[in-house]
Amino acid sequence: LDLLGSGINRPGLQLHGFYEHFDPNRIQVIGKVEVAYLMSLDEGSRNQKIDDFFAYDFPCFIVCWDLEEVEIFIPFAEKYGRFLFRSREHTTSLFYHLVSFLDQLLAPTISLHGVLVEVFGVGVLIMGPSGIGKSETALEIVKRGHCLIADDVVEVKRIRNSYLMGTAPELLQHFMEIRGIGIIDVKTLYGAQAVKRVVEIDMVIKLENWDDRSPYDRLGLDEQTMDILGMQVPQVMIPVSSGRNLSSIIETAAINN
Repeated sequence: LDLLGSGINRPGLQLHGFYEHFDPNRIQVIGKVEVAYLMSLDEGSRNQKIDDFFAYDFPCFIVCWDLEEVEIFIPFAEKYGRFLFRSREHTTSLFYHLVSFLDQLLAPTISLHGVLVEVFGVGVLIMGPSGIGKSETALEIVKRGHCLIADDVVEVKRIRNSYLMGTAPELLQHFMEIRGIGIIDVKTLYGAQAVKRVVEIDMVIKLENWDDRSPYDRLGLDEQTMDILGMQVPQVMIPVSSGRNLSSIIETAAINN
């Protein structure tokens, strides 16, 4: 899997005999054009070209359009121990589905302690020390009509080095721990619109106990970021004290972001 990346190849040139710059670590996908070319050759030439290609140790070979001609590859797949599949999908459709699937499967991943919510379409990762009120704040945000994605443990993936996606571990989806109450099912209590499976992380909000000696930003000029999997995410530090409406402040921070 580490060698795959999101690499997929249509081996038309290779089946014609051109192997310069060929990367055998990619999934090989062919459709009507490549099969039509092979079927236009005499049996001896066709078998030689297929044999030369299957001698490479590629991850798997997929024939699209549910083509019956997949049978011509079976002897060579058996000879070299290659995985051979036939798909009903059209070649272009399967190609893009595979790219998306591999991007998700092989993306660098990290687990963070925090709460992930979506506020006005903005993915907000709330972090801070245990007991500071992250889950209680998130619950109030949900009651205001926004969405919970993950509580306590947030799984973050870096997709194509361009953005971060956050989700909850499978067993924790839709659940939240509220001290004094226990585990609650947010989807059951507030409806399906109150939860989402995944969201892009746009900003981080760090909660900390109020400290009179800390020089908190009062003008909005102190731009901070947090490094997550090599990407810089905008970060806002919010001090917590009695009487502060954190859910309202986080809504404002999300809109401002």
